Amino acid sequence: MNKVTITIDNQQIQVPENYTVLEAARSIGIDIPTLCFLKDINEVGACRMCLVEVQGAKALQTACVLPVTEGMVIKTNTKTVREARKATLELILSNHNRECLTCTRNGNCELQTLSNEMGIKDIPFEGDKTECVVDLSSHSIVRDTSKCIVCGRCVSVCHKVQTVGVLGFINRGFETTVGPVFDKGIGDVACINCGQCIAACPVGALREKDSSEYVWEALEDSSKHVVVQTAPAVRAALGEEFGLPMGTGVTGRMAAALKRLGFDKVFDTDFAADLTILEEGYELLGRLKNNGKLPMITSCSPGWIKFCEHYYPEFLDNLSTCKSPHEMLGALIKSYYAEKNNIDPKDIFVVSIMPCTAKKYEAARGELATSGYQDVDVVLTTRELARMIKEARIDFANLKDEDFDEVLGESTGAGVIFGATGGVMEAALRTVAEVVTGKELEKIEFNQVRGTEGIKEAEIDLGEVKVKVAVAHSTGKARELLEKVKSGEADYHFIEVMGCPGGCVTGGGQPHLSSKDRYTKNVMELRAKALYDEDTSKAIRKSHQNPMIKKLYEEYLGEPNSHKSHELLHTHYIKRDKYPIDNTCEYNKYCLGFDEAASCEE
Repeated sequence: MNKVTITIDNQQIQVPENYTVLEAARSIGIDIPTLCFLKDINEVGACRMCLVEVQGAKALQTACVLPVTEGMVIKTNTKTVREARKATLELILSNHNRECLTCTRNGNCELQTLSNEMGIKDIPFEGDKTECVVDLSSHSIVRDTSKCIVCGRCVSVCHKVQTVGVLGFINRGFETTVGPVFDKGIGDVACINCGQCIAACPVGALREKDSSEYVWEALEDSSKHVVVQTAPAVRAALGEEFGLPMGTGVTGRMAAALKRLGFDKVFDTDFAADLTILEEGYELLGRLKNNGKLPMITSCSPGWIKFCEHYYPEFLDNLSTCKSPHEMLGALIKSYYAEKNNIDPKDIFVVSIMPCTAKKYEAARGELATSGYQDVDVVLTTRELARMIKEARIDFANLKDEDFDEVLGESTGAGVIFGATGGVMEAALRTVAEVVTGKELEKIEFNQVRGTEGIKEAEIDLGEVKVKVAVAHSTGKARELLEKVKSGEADYHFIEVMGCPGGCVTGGGQPHLSSKDRYTKNVMELRAKALYDEDTSKAIRKSHQNPMIKKLYEEYLGEPNSHKSHELLHTHYIKRDKYPIDNTCEYNKYCLGFDEAASCEE
């Protein structure tokens, strides 16, 4: 790559010719402020916070979209630049709901941080505000337009990364807002509830629907037996909420904190991840042996499942029928565990701590009520759990490690890596390889499916059988992969799809990232490393060797894919409209391209 010589704040440097001024400045530690910028996703110069002076230019320039050129001279900290940025920030704040103390982003808001750093004391531009809408239509996501700064980050993530495209700009000028088409609620369109819009939002305009009060009430109810389970990826990120370095594993401290909150039992979703491998692995072997529908595609990511139901219903038969791990464990808690402990399932309240906002929607699905009650009663995100721990005044960072409760708290290294992209595939291969060959693997790490590349492919030699596999993370990459399968360009036996970029470690319910962390740290790799480190430290690293899984099959399920297993641990999926029809709207026939009006049934 050719380089150019430029000068920034009197420092002469050489940078690649494809850099922007923002990238060049950051490469030498100069922090130009941004609000709308997301690398490779939203590079539009909309917020005007990154203004700089460029010698020879007639006006201030936006650093995030300005390419460097040979000999360019840039000033990032002149009086003119500071005053322009401050005026821009004051204008943004003049149309913003500034009730910061009651906002979920208080203390971790990019707008608030910039206001503090730039010394904003008052707002001289008070006037009319854009009409406020608080959209509560979704199971997972709350949209509050009073806090939206119209930066476009959520729109770009939804369109470019997830390729769902249910968010867009509405109206023009001062009346511009962001939301679904025709002022619909976000729960009334084909949103997949992945929460990547929340992760992208720099303020509190998008947030998860908080369910913590339901959990507090259950913990106070003496008639309820309250059980909690925690997903693999939560332990890789929860510590960030308490000042611990990114990538710090906090499994033991998390279990200790949950016990102090008052849960009757603290179980681990990793146990059900091991169980999923047995059920899913044998399902794959059955399809390979009996000419079943291939490629088989994983089903543990509810955002991906809803994406498939809306956008690729032709692949529904390819999906594994396995429930996601936390739903499996919920079903077992209200059946196996209830019977063992002589507890009526109606008195059991199951709480799942997940890195994912789509799990909130999943828990409400009618298909997931095996025992006559929903398998899982409430889903909390990592962020919600952190707020509960803080509200309970628990000194998380200094807790001593404690263990999960038996039996449903025992897991292997294979279970814990479910939280990273490629982890489900690797865990499955560790078991399937030994079942097929009857031999113990000499090396159990399948590095072919690790890493943060959007799509990974491999051919795994299982003796007489060679299995072609693929891994995709983000629904945008899933779309790319499925199109290759549809066209015949690619041919696989087994595909892992995670709905969020990076898998669960960067799910929509994980701790918010500061603007600095967003561009200085490889978040996916740091959080994933915490899971791979825990896998390496485990005495048992293969799901089929988990003694408690063996005990469960011996005492209750019989064998993988048995009739009992299918009753409790498997489910089905349904085709969903890509454009849900509102039959009260006389314009549907035009919007949907009908020649004449049609009823919903038609």
